[in-house]
Amino acid sequence: LVIKCRAAVAWEPNKPLVIEEIEVAPPQANEVRIKIVATGVCHTDLYHLFEGMHKDGFPAVLGHEGAGIVESVGPGVTEFQPGDKVIPLFVSQCRECRFCKNPKTNQASGRHDMMAPADSRFTCKGKKVLQFMGTSTFSQYTVMNQIAIAKIDPAAPLDKVCLLGCGICTGYGAAVNTAKVEPGSTCAVFGLGAVGLAAVMGCKSAGAKRIFAVDINPDKFGKAKVFGATDFVNPKDHDKPISQVLAEMTNGGVDYSLECVGNVTVMRSALESCVKGWGVSVLVGWTDLYDVATRPIQLIAGRTWKGSLFGGFKSKDGVPQMVKAYLDKKVKLDEFITHNMTLGQVNDAIELMKHGKWCVHTFSTIDDLPAIQ
Repeated sequence: LVIKCRAAVAWEPNKPLVIEEIEVAPPQANEVRIKIVATGVCHTDLYHLFEGMHKDGFPAVLGHEGAGIVESVGPGVTEFQPGDKVIPLFVSQCRECRFCKNPKTNQASGRHDMMAPADSRFTCKGKKVLQFMGTSTFSQYTVMNQIAIAKIDPAAPLDKVCLLGCGICTGYGAAVNTAKVEPGSTCAVFGLGAVGLAAVMGCKSAGAKRIFAVDINPDKFGKAKVFGATDFVNPKDHDKPISQVLAEMTNGGVDYSLECVGNVTVMRSALESCVKGWGVSVLVGWTDLYDVATRPIQLIAGRTWKGSLFGGFKSKDGVPQMVKAYLDKKVKLDEFITHNMTLGQVNDAIELMKHGKWCVHTFSTIDDLPAIQ
């Protein structure tokens, strides 16, 4: 059966989302239809709406940081059944391609770019509506391929673990899996949104001795301290490059730096803040609009520049592990949430994030607008 439900539709770039009634087709072969219970708003959603300039990426339903319950499954699906608690994944894990079989990467042959797949199970007013990043969690229901869904512990609170669908895994894993932060080391995290705060948490979990939180908004330093930051640096307080400031504070530079902004100038600063000889800098923030550059000597001198997608977690394996870590109180999630809002308030949530008027993260519950069957 086709389900009629509510979703926040982005009809075109740079315009508010519109709450619409959409039709969600039943799952086809190897697909699962999920009732979304909670979703976070991530800066990547804003990037697609305001910065990416992908005109052919609309109309679309945004959202890629959700959690929900399996409503129905299509032919060939054996891993999931109705009632299972799940987290949709924008990075798939088929376990069969050369990428999935290689322990050195979490990428798969499936999609992981910003655009929606050309095929979609959504229609609205007779038009096909694209599924952003294949997920579309700003909808009461979504349909996804089984290789892009993680089954999680039934005890997990969906309104908290939805954050593991993107930001928290991305930042935490960048520190633990990609940078491989070592005990006793010195780290710097650039940008203190949800991803940056999760990176701070990852550095602390890995045993870092000093963690520099770098942001131009000092209001975020208090939150960073909660997650383990020991030192706070606002580039606006200094008349010299931040890399020089950090070098002076750390006897030559930090062991690890993580760029969690998505700004190529900041990426360069993060690399140049690392100590020569062994410093490792990880690009975590997303952008594909500009080239990134540095002087070759920065790398010749022994620094390593790496990128991290979804924190290096193989998605179907890693997300349930992170859910367990949360349930075991080894990873914080509640502390990231600053606002509890409804799907109908999604534009308010976007405005809050756009203007940096909140510390970290918001999530919208879908239950305010009853599904129409």
